[in-house]
Amino acid sequence: MTTHALLLLPGDGIGIETIAEVERLIAFFNARSNKGKFTVERDVVGGTAYDAHGVAITDAAMAKAQKADAVMFGAVGGPKWDKVPYEHRPEAGLLRLRKDLDLFANLRPAICYPALADASSLKRELVEGLDIMIVRELTGGVYFGEPKEIVTLENGERRAVDTQLYTSREIERIAKVAFDLARKRGNKVHSAEKRNVMKTGVLWNQVVTEVHKSYAPDVKLEHILADNCAMQLIRNPKQFDVIVTDNLFGDVLSDEAAMMTGSLGMLPSASLGAPDAKTGKRKALYEPVHGSAPDIAGKGLANPIATIASFGMALRYSCDMGAEADLIDKAISSVLDKGLRTGDIMQPGMTQVGTTQMGRAIEAALKALTA
Repeated sequence: MTTHALLLLPGDGIGIETIAEVERLIAFFNARSNKGKFTVERDVVGGTAYDAHGVAITDAAMAKAQKADAVMFGAVGGPKWDKVPYEHRPEAGLLRLRKDLDLFANLRPAICYPALADASSLKRELVEGLDIMIVRELTGGVYFGEPKEIVTLENGERRAVDTQLYTSREIERIAKVAFDLARKRGNKVHSAEKRNVMKTGVLWNQVVTEVHKSYAPDVKLEHILADNCAMQLIRNPKQFDVIVTDNLFGDVLSDEAAMMTGSLGMLPSASLGAPDAKTGKRKALYEPVHGSAPDIAGKGLANPIATIASFGMALRYSCDMGAEADLIDKAISSVLDKGLRTGDIMQPGMTQVGTTQMGRAIEAALKALTA
């Protein structure tokens, strides 16, 4: 039986509460699965790490992440750390994980469960059956480009610079991930950029076109300007299957897609590295799209579904446990069908529950599915 090494990094705010519900499911599968077992290590990241060590993530925690088969990440940040030095802000821990593990491919599915079609900010007919995969390049672009600075000019005016930077290699590898995913889905990719005003957009368009021709001519490819993509996501979201885009636009478009599903609390994500040349394994980090939500942290109100679904993605992409990942999806759907809702997805006539109650209900649904 295969043993999978997991590193849990709950972070700050509601990350601590939602990762606890993942631990519940880890224990469930350790007790019942005949396909794989899990060993677990834990460490701190974000503001919690800054309070303890003066940095957003320690070298020791990074060493654990390098060894793990998968990292389960909660959330980081909060007003408590607004005035810490920029290089030690809580988000720096997550950025270091992405950069040092070379997690270049961020997969953000936007799936509308049937029971939540009326919870979306869009009409039911626009989102019912929605299933989009946004593939975001994660280690390049404006978040990492240099120079990145604020300087004072000779006349006393301040100037801020962020640099948008991409190489053809970075674009090639993320395009291949998108085409590979599309082959297992609806076989269609939209590539979103701003080639009309940005040189990186011109290169992105050219390279994706070249990769499509040489690597995936069987997949339908459409190019779309990122601002038009944002509009089309609201007008007719079900026209999309896979959207591949850069770091900045991927950040924005995936959050927009979240609202179609009912709440940010419903969106999982996977951040993957390149396959190892010898083992084929990828470095991987799994996290909910939502933030640390300091306004509800510690109150037991957070929706754990995005974090639990992120664990499902870990089973699928890092542990070769696709059947178990499917069970998690079915358990979530079953609980929603029964009318259980956390506050962020609450609807008239439904039963409102907290973080722990939702986690326990999903565990109970798993037990029923595997009885």
